[in-house]
Amino acid sequence: MDNKKEKPKNQLNKYIRFTTIALQMGLTIYLGSVLGAWVDSKTGNTNQLYYKIITLLAVFLAMFSVIRQVLNITNNND
Repeated sequence: MDNKKEKPKNQLNKYIRFTTIALQMGLTIYLGSVLGAWVDSKTGNTNQLYYKIITLLAVFLAMFSVIRQVLNITNNND
């Protein structure tokens, strides 16, 4: 009887964690693009080289973080 009560709460926690993962990914990429634009403005770079490089690094960092967190959630489920 206790298992039935814990399952919906545990399932809700997973949905909340997946939502926060998506928000974290979006925020990481956004902050990477802002940082890249700031570096370009400080260096006087007109072709947005740092913007592109730092944004791409932020995308890879966000993907790595998402994969690690999803694997952690699925391994804790077993």
